[in-house]
Amino acid sequence: MELARRTIDAHTDAGPDEDGIHTTGAAVMAADYRMFAGVNLYHFTGGPCAELVALGAARAQGARQMRCIVAVGNHGRGVTGPCGRDRQVFVDYYPTMRVIVPTPAGPRSVLAADLRPLTQRWTPEGMNGLDPSLYQDPETAGPPIIRFNPRYLEDVRSGAKTKTTRFRDPAQLGPARLVFASDPEVVLTAEVTGIRHCRVSDLTDQDAQAEGLTTAAELREALKGHYPDLAGTDEVDVVTFQVDDRTGAA
Repeated sequence: MELARRTIDAHTDAGPDEDGIHTTGAAVMAADYRMFAGVNLYHFTGGPCAELVALGAARAQGARQMRCIVAVGNHGRGVTGPCGRDRQVFVDYYPTMRVIVPTPAGPRSVLAADLRPLTQRWTPEGMNGLDPSLYQDPETAGPPIIRFNPRYLEDVRSGAKTKTTRFRDPAQLGPARLVFASDPEVVLTAEVTGIRHCRVSDLTDQDAQAEGLTTAAELREALKGHYPDLAGTDEVDVVTFQVDDRTGAA
């Protein structure tokens, strides 16, 4: 929400209570937690809404799976709900993406599929019948999800990588789904066998080697690339897992 607000406040072409071409900003968070922003381009023929511009920007920079999206009006108008066309696009391409919408009780997030109940999805091959699975939140329907960059897929599949270091991304012991944000998305079933809580400064060379690196200093530097605000006193989870299905499912 803050990224969407900053984006439209910086780039709107309309003053308060004025019409303009760029009056709404949107931000989308990808599966790997990267965020991308866009602004609307109003046109009488149906210029794109800010949400679609943000989704296009995400795709152009390599994002394939999306976690959530929000649109915010200029000049402090707050969160705005997606139009009907946007809702259909969300269902067609990202039905389990969460959408932040305004409510009388304040902003809340809902599954994209829930914004168009009992809808049919469109695909390049044509219209599809109602799929009840669209209305299941992948974060809660089944074992907990642990998300990975797709570059780790082969190492995890082969068993070369059996640990991952997480910051503010809790895991739990037991069955898990390892989700790789590739195109198409790949899911491996696994078992989390251990979780060690420690400070960043207490990470060891052994932890680094389990991540395919050499020293703890290299691991700390790699984590900083994912989490720029990470400090040595912050706590992370070193998660050990074992893949059950080495083939995976797309």
